[in-house]
Amino acid sequence: MRKIGDVVIVAPDGPQSGMGHAITIGDTLRLDKSLIFPDLESYECSGTPADCVKIAKHHVLRDRKPDIVVSGINHGSNSSISVLYSGTMSAAIEAAIEGLPAIGFSLCDYGHDIDFSHTEKYVEMITRQALEFGIPHGVALNVNFPKKSDKPIAGIRVCRQARAKWEEEFDERQDPMGRSYFWLTGKFVNFDKGADTDEAALAQNYVSVVPCQFDMTASHAIVQLNNEWNLNPEVKPTEGSKTIESGHEEG
Repeated sequence: MRKIGDVVIVAPDGPQSGMGHAITIGDTLRLDKSLIFPDLESYECSGTPADCVKIAKHHVLRDRKPDIVVSGINHGSNSSISVLYSGTMSAAIEAAIEGLPAIGFSLCDYGHDIDFSHTEKYVEMITRQALEFGIPHGVALNVNFPKKSDKPIAGIRVCRQARAKWEEEFDERQDPMGRSYFWLTGKFVNFDKGADTDEAALAQNYVSVVPCQFDMTASHAIVQLNNEWNLNPEVKPTEGSKTIESGHEEG
C-alpha cells in the first residue's frame, strides 16, 4: 500500500481469526499508537476487525475520507463459506457498509512460516484497478490467493462463492486437572462442482475475486413464503396446506 498512497493502519492488537462481524458493545474499547510501523500513522485496537474499521472512520479519520480500505493479507483461506466466519472479510464488509470501497486479501496457506511474496504484485494490481475503476457501492471484494508452488499464478478470475461447508467435530480432551474441554476440528467439504467458483479457481492456481455484499436477503425465497405460507390469519389457507396445533395435524 505504501507504493500507492498515504497509509493509515488501524488493526487489532491480537489474533482475531473466526471473529466474523462481531463488535464490542458491553466492554471498553482501547486504541493505542503502534510501534510496529514507526514511519506510518498506525494504531492497535483492543476490539475486533469490524471495530477497527468503525473507530478508524469515526475517530481516527473523522476529518478525512479514505479512498479505499484494505484488510489483510490474512494468514489462511477465506474462500467459500469461510467468508462468513472471517474477521478479515468482516472488516472489508464493514467498510462497504460505511460506503467505502474495500478489499479483503487472504492467502490459502495455514503454515507457520509461509511465503507471501507471490501475492504482492497482485495485491497492488487489484488495489490500483479498484481505485481507478471503482468498486460497486456496498460491495467488498474477497480476494484469495493459492498457496505458493513451483507453478506461477495462472491469472485472476472473478468468481462466485462456492457452495461448501465445514463438517465440524468437537474433540473432547482433558486438562492437567482432569477437567474436560473441547477443541473444534473438522474438514472442509465442497459440494459445488461449478467451474465458476472461487474454489475451482484456486484449485487451478488462479487468484479468486468474489464481490460480496452485506445484504443477506434470500430474495428468491420471498415469493415462496408469500405464496405458500399462510401468514395472514384472515386469509384462508390454500388447498393442500396443513395446520398444526398442539401436536395435532389436520390436512
